[in-house]
Amino acid sequence: MGVIVLVEDQYENARLARRLLEAAGHVVHVAVDGEAGLTAIFDVQPDLVLMDLGLPDIDGQTVIGILRQEASMKHVPLVAFTAYPEQIAHDLGAAYGCSGVISKPIDTRRFVAQVNAFLETSHAE
Repeated sequence: MGVIVLVEDQYENARLARRLLEAAGHVVHVAVDGEAGLTAIFDVQPDLVLMDLGLPDIDGQTVIGILRQEASMKHVPLVAFTAYPEQIAHDLGAAYGCSGVISKPIDTRRFVAQVNAFLETSHAE
């Protein structure tokens, strides 16, 4: 399947997302803040990044901005993974170059399919 970096500071959110994605065959690397996320992303070179927008150190929008400047990240889906109200999340995601948004709390019945759709889109390019 895919290699995913999940940048999420809330333990329970990260645990649930990781469990669902790994059960579907994905390899998931979790980072708990923006700095650790950047390190993991550059080390792992993932197929997809799930980025919480509200992080304790560097906000997710800034991390996405940094990643969008990197040639190696051009075709990697950067998905906002956020509990912000849906319209705000979509507006912020579009403004910062996100490939899309997955809202929290996640719908456990749809989450893996949402992630897979982003992965399929990136592989089609």
